[in-house]
Amino acid sequence: MFVAQRRNKIKEQLLQEKSVKVAELVKTFNVSEETIRRDLNQLEREGLIQKSYGGAVLVDDIQQISVSIPPVQQRKFEHFEEKNVIGRRAAELVGENQIVIIDSGSTTWCVASHLKSREGLVAVTNGINIAEELMENEATHIFLLGGKMIKKSMSLVGPVAEAELQHYNADYVFMGTTGISLRIGFTSSDIYEAGIKRAMVAAGQKVVVVADHTKFQAQALIAYSAFKDVDILITSSLADPIILAEVRKLGVQVIVCDVI
Repeated sequence: MFVAQRRNKIKEQLLQEKSVKVAELVKTFNVSEETIRRDLNQLEREGLIQKSYGGAVLVDDIQQISVSIPPVQQRKFEHFEEKNVIGRRAAELVGENQIVIIDSGSTTWCVASHLKSREGLVAVTNGINIAEELMENEATHIFLLGGKMIKKSMSLVGPVAEAELQHYNADYVFMGTTGISLRIGFTSSDIYEAGIKRAMVAAGQKVVVVADHTKFQAQALIAYSAFKDVDILITSSLADPIILAEVRKLGVQVIVCDVI
């Protein structure tokens, strides 16, 4: 198991159980105590835990908000290192004074976090959390689409938002995805979110899907885009290389980010 995978598993356990024991993690992952302590040191640096005798506990602030924040915010903690390197690489595609459309989601939030310093950025999004992240740069021009809010994803969807998108022509569109199917393409679990995703794909000169490795194992209800409509897929070295080879054969440029 890669270091990033193990640390993600530890984070998931912390979010569920609020605490972990070094001895139990050593048995679970079949690694040394020293290795687990290095993992916990890293999580402490990230501000997620407070180390205790023989283990660690989730910091109070995160314990308090984890029961009330929307699922999309909670997902930022899942596979964070992987999503963060994917988001950083995606942001590198964007130059100064360019227009981007950013889909709602946790991985696209990482894209937004690395775009905050881009000069002259114009951003269109249906994600409330994405708009909030981009607001930290007062010089960024942000257009938040209107529509019905889906609380679990902090996204705005519906015919009003889809109609608005017809007026935009973006240099890049950054899309999240619930699943990736070699048979039907990129998928969503919500019919309304699939609708706005289709409208976003149609509004971009370059369509970029950002996806961590788990999306290749997921199946969702509705396809929102075929491979032929996507220019670039950015994922990580944790993704199955055999599947990535098949995606390349379908005409999509695949960028793989290293995750240690």
